[in-house]
Amino acid sequence: MAGNKSPWGGGSGDDGDDDKPEGTKGGDKPRGPRNPWLPPGGGEDGRRAPNIEDIFKSRGPEGPRRSGGGPGGPNFRFPQRPGGKSWFPIAVIGIIAFGLLATSFHLVGPQQQAVVKTLGEYTRTLRPGLQITAPFPIETVDVEDVEGVRSVRIPGGDSQVKLILTGDQNLVDLSYIVRWNIKDLEGYKFRVVDPIETVNEAAEAAMRASVAETELDETFSGQGRAAIELDVRERMQATLDSYGAGVRVLGVEIEKADPPAQVVDAFRDVQVAEQNADAARNQARGYAQQVLAQAEGEAEAFNKVYEQYRLAPQVTRQRLYYETMERVLSQTDKTIVETDNVTPYLPLPEIRRRSQQPATTVTAPGGQ
Repeated sequence: MAGNKSPWGGGSGDDGDDDKPEGTKGGDKPRGPRNPWLPPGGGEDGRRAPNIEDIFKSRGPEGPRRSGGGPGGPNFRFPQRPGGKSWFPIAVIGIIAFGLLATSFHLVGPQQQAVVKTLGEYTRTLRPGLQITAPFPIETVDVEDVEGVRSVRIPGGDSQVKLILTGDQNLVDLSYIVRWNIKDLEGYKFRVVDPIETVNEAAEAAMRASVAETELDETFSGQGRAAIELDVRERMQATLDSYGAGVRVLGVEIEKADPPAQVVDAFRDVQVAEQNADAARNQARGYAQQVLAQAEGEAEAFNKVYEQYRLAPQVTRQRLYYETMERVLSQTDKTIVETDNVTPYLPLPEIRRRSQQPATTVTAPGGQ
């Protein structure tokens, strides 16, 4: 196209000579921006098109050459020590020394302990405080919290079922929590492969052994649960100590003790029947105590009468006779005849009853 210039200063044709500055027309060399990829001092004055060789020629030992002076320019060099030597080896040595010092000092917290392994083999245990060891990788330090309480829930999920056989051949669904911490860090780290899994298995074995010696009803009562929890903790501690696991069992808490879901309805019916039986037994005991108290009262009254009878037998016998006859005759119709020559039977009570009835008036028809 006529009148268009090359971005590197060259024209697109002879028609562009009119646009050149004075002194550049005809056979003069073209003027314009210099090609940045051409090496300096070239014979072509830097106004030709670049090629791939020019790009590689423009790179020096420190990277691409830059135009201009100052930092980053073509003459930039790292600072040197007196004598012309480089600071790079000293910088590398300093970084290595700092890393060695950083891996030699360890701050162990008040509730923590640390095990030290020398070339991969256990050598000692570090107590709380600032401790110094050989640098990594000669010695490695592993810090653990030994005072913190850890817990494990068995079974792991809330929806899971853990059926355990009781001493009276019944099944109970138990879920419980075991709380523990680290007693011996060396044993915890190196005596067992997986300490947490070991605690889980020891807890399950101890719980099954304890429940197998307990009846079903005791697993539902508060006192029975407390006994089971104490027994499980003691069994677990004995087992873990025999393994050298370095674990201290702090406590066992039973969260749930229910019958299996398949027999919940039948179990509830049994509980209702047992409650009704207990109510009937309590009612029978109450009635028996009432009768017994009444009999004891009557016996005590008889003993008092007997004591009076022993003091005056004739008077007491006569008084008892009168009281008995009074009690009997007060409830019957009677006629007392004291003289002879009188008819033995007179219907006096019947006459008395008739006299006490109101008279009935009979009215004749017709008002007469």
